[in-house]
Amino acid sequence: RPKLVGLLTKSSADAVTWLAEEIGVDLSVVAPLGGHSLPRTHRGAGKTPPGAAIVTTLLKKLGENREFRLSNSAEVTSLTVVDGVVKGVRYVQDDGEQRDLEGPVVFAAGGFAGDADGLLAKYRPDLAGLPSTNEARPAPHGILEAVGAELVDMDSVQVHPTGFVDPKDPGARYKFLAAEVLRGEGGILLSEGGERFVDEMQTREHVSRAIMQLLRREPEDSSRQWDVTLLMDPGACEATEGHLKFYLWKGLMEKKKIRDLRPAVIRAVDEYAAAVASGTDSAFGRRTFGRWKLPAGEANREEEVCIGRVTPITHFTMGGASFNERAQVLRKDRTVVDGLWAAGEVTGGIHGDNRLGGSSLLECVVYGRIAGQEAANAATSS
Repeated sequence: RPKLVGLLTKSSADAVTWLAEEIGVDLSVVAPLGGHSLPRTHRGAGKTPPGAAIVTTLLKKLGENREFRLSNSAEVTSLTVVDGVVKGVRYVQDDGEQRDLEGPVVFAAGGFAGDADGLLAKYRPDLAGLPSTNEARPAPHGILEAVGAELVDMDSVQVHPTGFVDPKDPGARYKFLAAEVLRGEGGILLSEGGERFVDEMQTREHVSRAIMQLLRREPEDSSRQWDVTLLMDPGACEATEGHLKFYLWKGLMEKKKIRDLRPAVIRAVDEYAAAVASGTDSAFGRRTFGRWKLPAGEANREEEVCIGRVTPITHFTMGGASFNERAQVLRKDRTVVDGLWAAGEVTGGIHGDNRLGGSSLLECVVYGRIAGQEAANAATSS
């Protein structure tokens, strides 16, 4: 769907400028993520992840408007349709009372990776048992289907290579994401035997596949997990301090001196440190090394590294509601569902079979702005 992709890429610079200059989101750090040929993803210099920074800053700005109302405890159950036009939503408040709200609707309810027994099982039964970064909840897509929306690319589900295995609850289905920036700033992945086995900066699909080719550790429950170690040197730890403080506080990572690691792991660290120093990773072809600064050999034995166990998890769904460049929801015959717009992960058709890191937030901003403007125009002209 080249028109959707073309508009996304053409609008990316303006999206960053709008967030940074008009909304006040810190996006001053530019770094590479998996599959990127150059540093091109923006995040802040502080400890807040970019997604949270965007949401909290937007909410603060919206809070300055006396007309703004936000309800965190309303479950939308259906769309109200009159003569083929969406006129509002029906929802249930936490007090159990059913209410109607009239007006143009922007649907931004997210994907279905958390719907393990529903849409995920229907379209990707092969992913059964994988943990997820998405909390368990029913998918919202049925509400869109009920008004005639077409769902596309529903079998395209992203498996992210690194979700943290919490040592306090290793079999938990919901896992915190081990953000890709941890590898982007220099982190490496090690097998259960303590060896590197992949270029950590390849695409998420490539790295996930490499992990899944390793011998799987049989869990105590029905979950499918692998025993992979994420290791970061002091340079990578310093560059990701904001993320790391949270992971250490949650007990998802720990600090250890090099001398206290297993011999195989020490050997892997030395080999990678030598590759970084030479600028050539002859083993796996990694081209970017982030902020790694640890030297090879005995000189590093008293240095501390950060380590944590990770495993592949379902993370993002590329499929969803069909839509056009005006963010209008489409039927199978390509006609518009009047009065209804959509943006973010609930939509489908823009990322192909798998997406690159950074493109999801970009899509939310670009098409979220379009959807909001279109809905506002409809509200003021009716």
